[in-house]
Amino acid sequence: MEKVAYSAETLNTELKDNYAIVQLNNGKVNAINTPLLKDLQNTFAALDKDNSVKGVILAGRPHVFSAGLDVMGLATMNEAQMVDFWETYMYVMQNLVSFSKPLVCAITGYAPAGATILTLCTDYRIMGKGAKHVVGMHEFKMSMQIPEMLCDVYAYHLGELKSWKAVQQARLFNSEEALAEGLVDESVEVEEVMERAEKHLKKQMKVFPKVYAASKKYFRRELHKIVLERDVTAIAKETVEFNKDPALQAKVIEFMMSLRSKKA
Repeated sequence: MEKVAYSAETLNTELKDNYAIVQLNNGKVNAINTPLLKDLQNTFAALDKDNSVKGVILAGRPHVFSAGLDVMGLATMNEAQMVDFWETYMYVMQNLVSFSKPLVCAITGYAPAGATILTLCTDYRIMGKGAKHVVGMHEFKMSMQIPEMLCDVYAYHLGELKSWKAVQQARLFNSEEALAEGLVDESVEVEEVMERAEKHLKKQMKVFPKVYAASKKYFRRELHKIVLERDVTAIAKETVEFNKDPALQAKVIEFMMSLRSKKA
């Protein structure tokens, strides 16, 4: 069977013998914007249907997985564009959670906030060590509301009480801390992340595909309810409506201005 060719502006998809590596390639910090989300949505939908692909690794570049949401880009969107952004983000979450084949995440660098949630939708996470390599939800630093479905996924993995405390503290976890909390499954040197990811993927690919797919669904019933059995459009509209508050918008603008001043 001839392999399907994959092409996307914000992704590098490498097809191996019987698996694929999807590498984020969206600017210097792999910021999560609408084009990246659309490419992820289309690529994972196609990979799930491609019978020649038995498993997938989602990865970033060395020392950078993704810096999270493109907050500055979001601030310039009109209402319809923001709804589209959040809808697409949550559709990608659905693509990742419902992906029927082994899906390993190679966290090769920092992956806070919106990037953290995407990693938590995969089956197995291997994270590289490094002082600046972190996962976690720090939106309270900019008074940014985390959409309900994202809160639910974070609480699913970390527990309601612990996740709420971590969000209040805007706490970010390095790879060893993330391993201890169950947010990742392995903490290794950055140079070893991809090797470990491929090793784990190949091990899971030895399981009969129908067995793996069914078991994955059974063991993650609650995650399926949280992500798949939701009205994505309603949550997206609610998020955008919530963020219309002028006082809240002023807080976000203040945060962005402080970022710009640091870069200047």
